[in-house]
Amino acid sequence: MVAFATAVIVALLGDLAVVLYSKRRAPGRYLTWGEAMAAAVYAFILFNLWYGVIPHQWITLADKEWGWRTDRIFFGPANIFQPNRFLPITIDYQTLRDFVVVGIYGVALTLHVFHWAQWQNRDKPKAEVVATTAYGRPLARKS
Repeated sequence: MVAFATAVIVALLGDLAVVLYSKRRAPGRYLTWGEAMAAAVYAFILFNLWYGVIPHQWITLADKEWGWRTDRIFFGPANIFQPNRFLPITIDYQTLRDFVVVGIYGVALTLHVFHWAQWQNRDKPKAEVVATTAYGRPLARKS
């Protein structure tokens, strides 16, 4: 449990650092070779954490500490996932564990796309409010 929690906290702090640094770095600033290598190593570490370490630690936690195996059936809260109650399927704990891993990959992919979009859009100016007439057209002159 400690290894999984530590990996998630370190990855989230790494993502927070990307957000804070993207707000600080000026767009169009010259990038040195050393800065590019440091950024590449940092990105590799984040990818390794999100797509390798965190899913592995979750699977290890679920299998070893919590005993989520194929012979244990998942009934859910108030037995809503009881086999053949509403749907003709049986969900075991190992399947539930794998669904959580897919969710971890989804969160990681969403965060990475968000970071890429935020980095690319950091030089775009904020939308300014333009005074409009009662009909929604912009004012031609200031009154």
